[in-house]
Amino acid sequence: MDKVSYDAVVVGAGLAGLMAAHEIASAGYRVAVLSKVFPTRSHSAAAEGGVAAYIPGNSDPNDSPEYMAYDTIKGGDFLVDQDAAELFSYKSGEIIDLLERWGVLFNRQPDGRIAIRYFGGQTYPRTRFVGDKTGMAMLHTVFEKTSGLGNVDFYFEWFAWELVRDESRVRGVVAFDMRNMTPVFFKAKAVVMAAGGMGMLYKHTTNSYIGTGDGYAMALRAGVSLKDPEFVQFHPTALYPSDNLISEAVRGEGAVLRNAKGERFMARYAPKKLDLAPRDIVSRAIVTEIKEGRGFPGGYVGLDLTHLGEEYIKERLPLAVEAAKNFAGVDATKEMIPVRPAQHYYMGGIDVDITGKNPDLIGLFAAGEVACVSLHGANRLGSNSLLETVVFGRETGKAVVEFLKGYTEPSSDIDKEAEKAVDSAYDVTKSESGIHFGEIHEKLRDVMWDYVGIFRDENGLKTALSEVIKLREEAKKVYVSDKSKVYNTEFYNVLELKNMLDLALVIASAALNRKESRGAHYRLDYPERDDQNWLKHTIAYLRGNSVEITYKPVKITKWKPEARVY
Repeated sequence: MDKVSYDAVVVGAGLAGLMAAHEIASAGYRVAVLSKVFPTRSHSAAAEGGVAAYIPGNSDPNDSPEYMAYDTIKGGDFLVDQDAAELFSYKSGEIIDLLERWGVLFNRQPDGRIAIRYFGGQTYPRTRFVGDKTGMAMLHTVFEKTSGLGNVDFYFEWFAWELVRDESRVRGVVAFDMRNMTPVFFKAKAVVMAAGGMGMLYKHTTNSYIGTGDGYAMALRAGVSLKDPEFVQFHPTALYPSDNLISEAVRGEGAVLRNAKGERFMARYAPKKLDLAPRDIVSRAIVTEIKEGRGFPGGYVGLDLTHLGEEYIKERLPLAVEAAKNFAGVDATKEMIPVRPAQHYYMGGIDVDITGKNPDLIGLFAAGEVACVSLHGANRLGSNSLLETVVFGRETGKAVVEFLKGYTEPSSDIDKEAEKAVDSAYDVTKSESGIHFGEIHEKLRDVMWDYVGIFRDENGLKTALSEVIKLREEAKKVYVSDKSKVYNTEFYNVLELKNMLDLALVIASAALNRKESRGAHYRLDYPERDDQNWLKHTIAYLRGNSVEITYKPVKITKWKPEARVY
């Protein structure tokens, strides 16, 4: 097996990975960036509605970083580590100024300042945007800036499979060239996981096909913990029936949700914030309307923006108009867009502190959706994810630089561990018959949606656990029918399935264990938040077919838990 050496390897080429790589390389270190897709096709491009930020002199005059931190903490149902929320809010203005200097063309107000719009759970409008293609604009700009550095090597269409470690520290990553299945050991002093989300675990998701939970599973198999894995976000407005994202920006610009009776039903669930309540509340409201017979046939509600006017809609929300037309046959300027909830984001992730450092494995860092700082707690506010990627991507890069300054090379040889990782991947190519990966994947997505979804209870979660364990056994019989080595996508699909099954076991176990409702984790059998027993982070380790759970306290600096009312 070939081996290459770098100071740092970054797994993932979205905004978090690119910001970390830029920071590390700017300090003079050599960086490899591994990505399943070309960097500008990373999932950061799918973030549409905007990026939250308080910018001095360019914000609502009543707003402040303190209010922004508070909104984030309340939005996360007080499971947020408050030092993370404060750093995030106070750094927001300078990072947006930096992106603007780099070339992100934000929409402007008539006086020339960056435009702002409301997003769910925000006290003041603070979401900056580029129409409804904000993530795409930011990703292209940051990629251009990072790729211009001479000491960053991009390996796109490479599949990162395993973290290689010794007794105490990470030593690199085993990855496959997807063009020809060639394995390479990327030996590194530090590894930054920035591999994105896991939406393909769910039957309905706004995520693209690359979101298969690879980074989480790599960490789990390396003995690293996930923090708060039970917290999965469901976006209230996915297009029916395709599940394309209809951005929260649509409601931020004034669209309203209506049931089949024409009622603006959010008045029943969030009388103050209405359609701009946090996503968990709106998602549960939509499902309740549908279950109680007030939805449209097929199981959806309407998103009405017709009152905004055709010119304004097409100027501010072109992607939403295009998606509605192409995937639902609806003219959003004249009729309501059919929407229903779908999985959207993962609040849980690799356990890290506000510097991106993991406590389990020396030299391992994480940033972006794959990480849990914890900034979002039990529920993420819309437009906070893009800001998280750039703020904490940069903070993580800075921490890696400091780590590398004091690095001493270990004497132990690690090549044999890398070879074992390759063998474990190739095992799936040895069988000539068995079960096709697609059968197991389809069952997994149904199980997660039906039992570990928007509403949960003990019986359903126990059923999910039992089914996931069965599927993990069935996965041992999976075979790869394509025996070629040229773009053998079936081989990588099987590896992705193994990753998703590992993560599903951890999510279901943690959800069964948390006997309360908080944010996106809603238990019908425990409908109330329980701060006395559950104001704490879940820390979960994968141990074979079982999950070991411990806890960490939530970091509270200023804001004591209170009733979460909107």
